Amino acid sequence: MFVGFQPIRKGARRQRHLVTVVAFDGVVLGDLSTPCEIFGRVRGRDGRLLYDVRICSLAPEVKSEHVTLRVPWRLSSLSRADTVIVPGIADLDQSIPEDLLRAIRRAVDRRARVASICTGAFVLAGTGALDGLRATTHWRGAAELARRYPAIDVDADVLYVDNGHVLTSAGAAAAFDLCLHLVRRDFGAEMAAEVARAAVMPLERAGGQAQFIVHETPVGDHTSIGQLLPWIERNLRNDLSLPVIARHAAMSTRTLSRHFRAQIGTTPADWIARARIRCAQRLLETTELTVERLAAEAGFRSAAVMREHFGQIVGTTPLAYRRAFYRGSEPQSA
Repeated sequence: MFVGFQPIRKGARRQRHLVTVVAFDGVVLGDLSTPCEIFGRVRGRDGRLLYDVRICSLAPEVKSEHVTLRVPWRLSSLSRADTVIVPGIADLDQSIPEDLLRAIRRAVDRRARVASICTGAFVLAGTGALDGLRATTHWRGAAELARRYPAIDVDADVLYVDNGHVLTSAGAAAAFDLCLHLVRRDFGAEMAAEVARAAVMPLERAGGQAQFIVHETPVGDHTSIGQLLPWIERNLRNDLSLPVIARHAAMSTRTLSRHFRAQIGTTPADWIARARIRCAQRLLETTELTVERLAAEAGFRSAAVMREHFGQIVGTTPLAYRRAFYRGSEPQSA
């Protein structure tokens, strides 16, 4: 199956903001189409399109999982682009052509705006453009991104990260949020709202809103802290103050804090708060417990404390989360 993108007449004078979306073998189709959908809907009061959107690739054809795409524009368009979008790649172990990485890097170096969608962060990271910056990707790939590129400050808890001229977003629907954010930067909040309505989607969510993450129960490893985490999860309703945990681990509080930071990358208190929120999420998804009972089951001192942590970590309210993810019959109010 071939899908053709019709180019704007070559040789025509360009006055619009040029957005180039990079295509390559193994590209994620949804990530490729989202910027076309959003930027292609932005029109001025006179009906004139405000973005010139071009799909670019090394070769005339690229293969994705389901289709072969016939792409009219080459990577030379990146040299003139105002914004470069790097979609996700389906196979993280697939090699990226050096010519593609160099073209993206040149765009970064000349201060074009470059944004990755989902696992496109791995492609962008391959250029070195994310070194020393905070970045995000789909939560399933965040740990691997951090492992492969330790110079990047990977944040798996947000929808997108705006570093000015280099941006990254999480997976799937977060691409819409990122693109609307760019429209708002270019043409204002009213225009972004109009585009959202035209695309029949919610208004832009803040980039700091958390991804809805499926958290796995920690499995103890052979490190001192790795063996401690499952015990903490089994005792969320109990006193988990630092002295209590340190006594269980047979460490001083100072040693425990140091090992926790070194092995987990955060403090015991922060990890426990997130573990309790994970418990609250599971209960919101599977039970009809009131928020007060749910808070107690998850180990919070009160419903108010749980709501505060829930907002900080998940980026929404327990009630909104339950409405989105409850799996049973009509739940009680949270």
